[in-house]
Amino acid sequence: MSRALRLGFFVLLSLGIIVAAVFVIGSKEMMFKSSYKLKTGFKNVAGLMPGANVRVGGLQKGTVQRIDLPKDPSGNVVVVMDMSHDTQDILKRDSVASIKSEGLVGDKFVEISFGSSGAPKLKDGDTIQSAPPLDIADVVTKTNQMLDSATVAIQNVQQTAENLTSITSKINKGEGTAGALINDKTMYNEANASVAALHDDMEALKHNFLVRGFFKKRGYEDQSDLTKYQVASVPPGPYQKVFTYSGKDLFGKPDSGHLKNEKQLNEVGAFLQNQKSGMVVIAASMGMKGDTQKDRTLTEARAFAVRDYLVRTFRFDDTRLKTIGLGKTADGEDDGKIEIMVLPAGKTRADNQAPGRPE
Repeated sequence: MSRALRLGFFVLLSLGIIVAAVFVIGSKEMMFKSSYKLKTGFKNVAGLMPGANVRVGGLQKGTVQRIDLPKDPSGNVVVVMDMSHDTQDILKRDSVASIKSEGLVGDKFVEISFGSSGAPKLKDGDTIQSAPPLDIADVVTKTNQMLDSATVAIQNVQQTAENLTSITSKINKGEGTAGALINDKTMYNEANASVAALHDDMEALKHNFLVRGFFKKRGYEDQSDLTKYQVASVPPGPYQKVFTYSGKDLFGKPDSGHLKNEKQLNEVGAFLQNQKSGMVVIAASMGMKGDTQKDRTLTEARAFAVRDYLVRTFRFDDTRLKTIGLGKTADGEDDGKIEIMVLPAGKTRADNQAPGRPE
């Protein structure tokens, strides 16, 4: 072999050794630093490669030395990492390794979280916990599913809007029952007449012997009678005398307008028969429970029943005996309350205010 040939062979061999050394040293960044090994396991390393960076607190503090497949299908892929020795003060047994990427499609790297101050320190060869990596493919799949669901929802909303538009158009044209009621006065008048006829039938039923007992049980037959002697409001005091009774004591049942213990009213009748007085107002009220309209009617019936008993039993000028059904009041009682307010002689004033006791 000639001298020139031997020299060329030597140069090529030297270059090959240098290139190999560069690759080996490049993949062993921790070769000339004090380091220790850590291990962690993943079900899927999501594209992580040997030589990838390992970061602690955002700083590069190690490299992935190798990645080993599990020995059986139920095991984890084991990632072996070379870590800088100065991380042993902040990485502890409860530190967690996770695989992340630079941006959405960048290179993969391992991020290890700080441990807690009370946890044991890590030693060479220890295994730490891991968090499942985020797979971009899974994210894209879920995003597509959400978009598909949103598209279906939008289509349903559009269909509903079209249906409403169609219904509104038909109503405006007078099509269908609703459209006829809105656009045709004849149907409206017929409906109004039907309601009026139904009201008349109900009034007639009140006097029918089959249902009269229902109303008599409550102390009245015709609601128009209940307001015959009613004043617009309770006249203000001062009063000559006020008699107060519990609805339960006078009427027994909480929904009855028929007097049960009417003799308790004899003291009122005796006073009116023997004393000169002005206008007398019988005010009936209920508590805040129950149906508003029913309580209004019930209090009118109770005031009327008290007046009727006093007029039938005692002799006095009944033209000055008035009634008012207050319905629900803040100071009322659940079983109801009856107040009989006697104005001084000569006072016959009834205010024109709306029904209700003055403050």
